[in-house]
Amino acid sequence: MLWGVATVVFFLFNLQSGDPARMVAGQRADEKSLAAIRKDLGLNQPLFMRYVFYLNDISPISINEMEDKESGAFLQSDNYLKVLSIGSRALVLKTPYLRRSFQSRRPVGDVIADAMPATAALAFAAIIFATIVGIFLGIVCALFKDKWLDRLILFMASLCTAGPSFFVGIIVAWLFGFVLTNYTGLNTTGNLYSIDPFAGRYLDLKNIILPALTLGIRPLAIITQLARNAMLETLGMDYIRTAKAKGLKFSKILWTHALQNSLNPLVTAISGWFAGMMAGAVFIEYIFGWRGIGNEMVEALSKYDLPVVMGAVLVIASVFVIVNLLVDIIYGLIDPRIRVK
Repeated sequence: MLWGVATVVFFLFNLQSGDPARMVAGQRADEKSLAAIRKDLGLNQPLFMRYVFYLNDISPISINEMEDKESGAFLQSDNYLKVLSIGSRALVLKTPYLRRSFQSRRPVGDVIADAMPATAALAFAAIIFATIVGIFLGIVCALFKDKWLDRLILFMASLCTAGPSFFVGIIVAWLFGFVLTNYTGLNTTGNLYSIDPFAGRYLDLKNIILPALTLGIRPLAIITQLARNAMLETLGMDYIRTAKAKGLKFSKILWTHALQNSLNPLVTAISGWFAGMMAGAVFIEYIFGWRGIGNEMVEALSKYDLPVVMGAVLVIASVFVIVNLLVDIIYGLIDPRIRVK
């Protein structure tokens, strides 16, 4: 899956008509300077060779030039584990190398590592908000099925689902961060950390409220509808009627028996939305000035900084793969019927 993502992303961006060397050197650079920059960035190679070299860099198993031309000794590095010598090269196990930014010349791994905590914190805050509120509203809808409260919550959920994230973000930022800022104390823009001239850098969690609220609105609506349907189906099961006939308290039946057996579809939705938030937070981060992966991708696209964009896409795809694997494990933990021995 990751190989497919890497292939599509590489050809998608490298077949475009833009010139990264021109973006680095400026519009007034001469052809000699541009040729030198293209050679330095590896853009003077044929496209297929650049693709092979790119796969060799990002793969954990690759063939590397390991011999020092002057001494003839193999180079040693903490990031490499030599498996097999092949002449002047060696087959090695290594950490994937995402290359360097065209603009800043920083390693892309460092750029993403600096931005990842902010995006992860935003995604966690949004999914926790959506999960807690969504499950609660779903249970309320199931308990008041076809009543006015049920219809009102479902109507609001449908409205939230239909709203594009970039539009909702602008409205939320304008309303709570500008019009009502004297009451909310929130800002339209901010980051996970703020700078105080006296105290220095400090964690500023209030800045996460508006972007997390905006990012969590759509999954909240989906989780509400799924929780309602799952609870209605579970509450109609025979073992629930048996538990009621035995005289168990309804609160115990609801929280211990019904809710636990309704979690499978919710886990699927929550995991998918969380992985999607790592990628779908691009507009939200840009609107609220949140310094995460999404914001880095927007700036990299505007500067035609291909390694940063491709590295961010690969990291997000890896998050999808890891989350899906963890979901399979969680299924077995919450539902003994599908455990694999």
